[in-house]
Amino acid sequence: MELKRQFLEYLEIERGRSVKTVENYDRYLNRFFEFSKAKNPSDVTEEQVREFRLFLNRQAGTKVGGRVEPMKRRTQNYYLIALRAFLKYMRKRGVSSLSPERIELAKVPERSLDLISAAELERLLSAPSVSTIEGKRDRAILELLFSTGLRISELCALSIDSVDLSRDEFSVRGKGDKVRVVFLSDDARTAIKNYLAGRKDMEDALFIRYGRKAHIGEDARVTPRTVQRLLKLYATKAGITRKVTPHVIRHSFATDLLSNGADLRSVQALLGHAHIGTTQIYTHVTDAHLREVHKKFHTNRKK
Repeated sequence: MELKRQFLEYLEIERGRSVKTVENYDRYLNRFFEFSKAKNPSDVTEEQVREFRLFLNRQAGTKVGGRVEPMKRRTQNYYLIALRAFLKYMRKRGVSSLSPERIELAKVPERSLDLISAAELERLLSAPSVSTIEGKRDRAILELLFSTGLRISELCALSIDSVDLSRDEFSVRGKGDKVRVVFLSDDARTAIKNYLAGRKDMEDALFIRYGRKAHIGEDARVTPRTVQRLLKLYATKAGITRKVTPHVIRHSFATDLLSNGADLRSVQALLGHAHIGTTQIYTHVTDAHLREVHKKFHTNRKK
């Protein structure tokens, strides 16, 4: 559909959305149009959207233990958000279509955080053996993730020139092409120095792949999948039974700041969140003292 192509180009060029976001919108819209058989925006009806929502709600989602749960409502909403944005663009272009306001998002439960304890985090950071270049790389990746709260895509995109080890800060380009400053801890700086000192290659990427398939293709830099796999490996090695992902480390970074007295606006800036509401999922850690307040000041009934 030509109009869909124009919409995706609009997202990338005029709205400044990342290539990954545009690819996701393309996938979401393709799934809707394949399901609905609509050929043009004017063909889209409320009934088609309702049936599509039922279809999504019955799709398989994540696998938990031995069972597969249905697609999460938050994931279902991604499809609806893409469709609403497309229809809004149609209205802007003067193309007849279903009003985007007619599409309501599903209510989703408040986000819960997957966290690991301070002791588990320490074991995880210490899990890589620094006797090999791969181990030095992995230690540097883990320390950098916890030091900066970087998203996995931001970490994988880093080049050697991106990080000035003579300073304790550097700029990173995140979601929406926005630039923010992140800061290096002493441990992260040391780990990166040790890793780079062992490098014998001429690659520009800060973190590169190793192994038999390391240099297949033009870019040797680590991929998000590479980082996810190494985190799973080291979580097992550290004796952590729950799932550990790069975002879990990002959560740990944010909650560590807040529990030590950082204000929410500063944490928002360090994480690169566009809206303070996104950062507010971490505020539960600032309420940790409430148990002690309750215990100290709430009068127990006399028996």
